[in-house]
Amino acid sequence: MSRRWHDPKKLLWLLGMLAPASALLPSQLVLHTGISAFWWSGAMLFFVAIPVMDIIGGEDGANPPESDVHDMQGDRFYRWCTFMFLPVQYAGLVVACYLVAFGSLSAVDKIGYAVSVGLVAGIGINAAHELGHRVETGERRLAKIALAQSFYGHFYVEHNRGHHARVATPEDPASARLGESLYRFFPRSISGAVSSAWELERSRLARKGVGPWSIRNNVLNAWALSVVLVAALVAVFGPTVVPFLLLQGLVGILTLESVNYVEHYGLLRERTARGRYERCAPRHSWNSDRIVTNIFLYHLQRHSDHHANPGRRFQTLRTFDESPQLPAGYATMVVLAMVPPLWRRVMDPRVLAHYDGDITRANLRPHDRAGLERLLASIPSRADAA
Repeated sequence: MSRRWHDPKKLLWLLGMLAPASALLPSQLVLHTGISAFWWSGAMLFFVAIPVMDIIGGEDGANPPESDVHDMQGDRFYRWCTFMFLPVQYAGLVVACYLVAFGSLSAVDKIGYAVSVGLVAGIGINAAHELGHRVETGERRLAKIALAQSFYGHFYVEHNRGHHARVATPEDPASARLGESLYRFFPRSISGAVSSAWELERSRLARKGVGPWSIRNNVLNAWALSVVLVAALVAVFGPTVVPFLLLQGLVGILTLESVNYVEHYGLLRERTARGRYERCAPRHSWNSDRIVTNIFLYHLQRHSDHHANPGRRFQTLRTFDESPQLPAGYATMVVLAMVPPLWRRVMDPRVLAHYDGDITRANLRPHDRAGLERLLASIPSRADAA
């Protein structure tokens, strides 16, 4: 009898709790050190510590054998790893509101704390992403709860039924185009996600003979959870927490959208002879198999398998040689994306190489198709990028 495979990362998934727990760290670090800069500890963790640990930890490279995938999919230990994220996430938010309302934080301290808590909200959207893909009603409801902190409940609709259908096409607001900066991407993706989610729900309800202004509208009831959350926190801690809540929510949204920007930059699905887009394949998402960031993000960086097989739970996602590979983990790449010339120097040659030098096969901004020679000239060579 063959021996059952043992997941070497199984207990490591519990370390994913360190992400939401980082919202509880600032107060303790400041209390024990007296250094107010630790209100910014979330930014230090996500944009300094994790990239360094990615370098040290290196790549994973191990895939679970298909013979064990069924058992791993049904193992509730992995589900509880995502379930437990939520109480830790909201504990951090409540503690933060208490300290903002009744503590002696300066304006700069509050901004730093909002950034730290907002980064957790952004990672919380990733937990919601995992839960929202499931068919179990309970997990889908938990996804909406996870999204309430960042006021991004429509993601529950748009990601599953919009982004997954249109990924790596010009019609998808969450797929960044070659040459598009992060700062141009933000307004297009955010506004596009809202309008797409609303239209998807309006159409779904219309088929049932129900108008869009209904509690059955998943956009409205997800947004309602955010309203209830804010109202409860204001009732307990007072209106002084409102600016803090708005800022941390914005940071959470921008964190998510920064990751969206990285995941499909410049990649395009081809049209078939019938005029439809080809089936999504591993080559249509950027991957990074850095083990540290993958533990924190529930294998989100194995994004190619997620889009090719969205029904697979995070613990069974695989890495593929055919997937285009990022030079670093998502946390590092988000930092690069904040500096557009640096981002383009690193990524544009990789997009071009992925398409064997044929820039017409990439996902381009509409006006760039009319000026391909100019765009091609703006892309540094691989030698220059190195």
